[in-house]
Amino acid sequence: MHNKRVFALILVISLAVVLVTGYLAQKEKGADSTETPQKNELVLAIRGEAGSGYDPTTGWGRYGSPLFHSTLLTRDNDLNVVNDLATGYEVSNDGLTWTVTIREDAKFSDGNPVRAADVVYTFDTAAKSGSVIDLTVLENVKATDDKTIVFKLKEPRSTFLSLLISTGIVPKHAHGEGYAEKLIGSGPYKFVQWDKGQQLIVEANPEYYGPEPYFKKLTFLFLEEDAAFAAAKAGQVDVASVLPSIAKQEVSGMRLLAVESVDNRGIMFPMVTSGRKTEDGHPVGNDVTADIAIRKAINVAVDRKALVDGVLEGFGAPAYTVCDNLPWWNPEAVIKDADLEEAKRLLAEGGWKDLDGDGVLEKGGLKATFTLVYSATDQTRQSLALAVADMVKPIGIDIKVEGKSWDDIKTMMYSNAVLFGWGGHDPLEMYNLYSSKTAGSGWYNTGFYSNPVVDGYMDKALATTNADEALEYWKKAQWDGTTGLSAKGDAPWAWLVNLNHCYYVRDSLNTGRQRIQPHGHGWPITANIAEWTWDE
Repeated sequence: MHNKRVFALILVISLAVVLVTGYLAQKEKGADSTETPQKNELVLAIRGEAGSGYDPTTGWGRYGSPLFHSTLLTRDNDLNVVNDLATGYEVSNDGLTWTVTIREDAKFSDGNPVRAADVVYTFDTAAKSGSVIDLTVLENVKATDDKTIVFKLKEPRSTFLSLLISTGIVPKHAHGEGYAEKLIGSGPYKFVQWDKGQQLIVEANPEYYGPEPYFKKLTFLFLEEDAAFAAAKAGQVDVASVLPSIAKQEVSGMRLLAVESVDNRGIMFPMVTSGRKTEDGHPVGNDVTADIAIRKAINVAVDRKALVDGVLEGFGAPAYTVCDNLPWWNPEAVIKDADLEEAKRLLAEGGWKDLDGDGVLEKGGLKATFTLVYSATDQTRQSLALAVADMVKPIGIDIKVEGKSWDDIKTMMYSNAVLFGWGGHDPLEMYNLYSSKTAGSGWYNTGFYSNPVVDGYMDKALATTNADEALEYWKKAQWDGTTGLSAKGDAPWAWLVNLNHCYYVRDSLNTGRQRIQPHGHGWPITANIAEWTWDE
């Protein structure tokens, strides 16, 4: 990590030299020094390098904007579903057939037209990729003519809509080995150059069918937040992504943009008692966190506002579910937190007592102590974990905090509490985290949570063809007045905070109206890049 940051700082200095040299050359030619240089270009240090490349068939673009690629549908700044490449879609009464028509004027950046065959190829390839794109529900996809695609599903699936929103369309004629590093798409920008670990350069796609972007060239610098901040202070970038811990500092010529997100952080609790193992031989279950009194008491004892103010420097909001403020969120799932007396009452009712006077509760010979692991390279997660441990100490729960690598966490996450981060514009994420069918499946339901009532609501949400009805089922899965997956119900998680994504933005740069951003992979701030301009 140290070497990477040193390299990043060297890159910033190198960039500064290049820009200053260019500026001096302009000055020698009589350029006006008060004029903003390169007004149709932007330099952005917002991380988001895709280590495996920019191929939508293996997952690029599912968090935020795919940038280089069209999607059939998209979301507007209010998160409403609107057409992109598609001109419309219909779903059969049984929910098994989705028919999509696409526009006639769309072209890839190499000038070839976008045809229905490209859409079929994209979804067929994504289904076979074995990647994060879950297309197991897809029976087949066919083109009935150049502009019409028919998707056949194995069973009704309301969240199939999200796959039409997040899956960028690739060209059948140009997709293959090496595509992820030299890609062709039909989005607002086209790929120019990728220097791995350093920068990515893109230019406006002259074939794009949508509004012509104001900015003709974008350069993405792959800098850690501290190096991005240094670049911002040096005046070498137009947009810089920074940590909340430094976001209150003044940067000359730039303003702070703090964007609301569902990029959440929360504690996953193992829900079953110990004694089992996964197929890979990793231990499953934790006798302490399997007790609902422990989980509910922690949820009530945590002061989420204090976490926002102290750890996030005010750049965030308390979190209570995986989907706060999204259309499928149930506000009735919000609990009263920071109530130590209520937390103590819950523990006492659950049979937990301090029998030996050491300040740690016991029950049946079991101490109320467990380990909470977090990514050792993540300063924010470390601070949250330590703060939560301090907050629950007065109620008699002892949390041992340990920073680990993700490789280590992968073996520990079925038997230890983990400080995870999620948050996406897709209710399927809720399903994956809480369904009994996904228990022990990759990074999803690692706590082995299971509630047949919750399963029933989520299955109904998936199966209905009525969008409003689906929303109601998702909400009931969180809390139906009696049970649910939220802290009011089974409390399989203690959601803590939703981060604000913080950016330094050049004063004259208008980034339009930002939507609630998802988890911080990719470049969610660029979702509305076609709206960006310089203010005169």
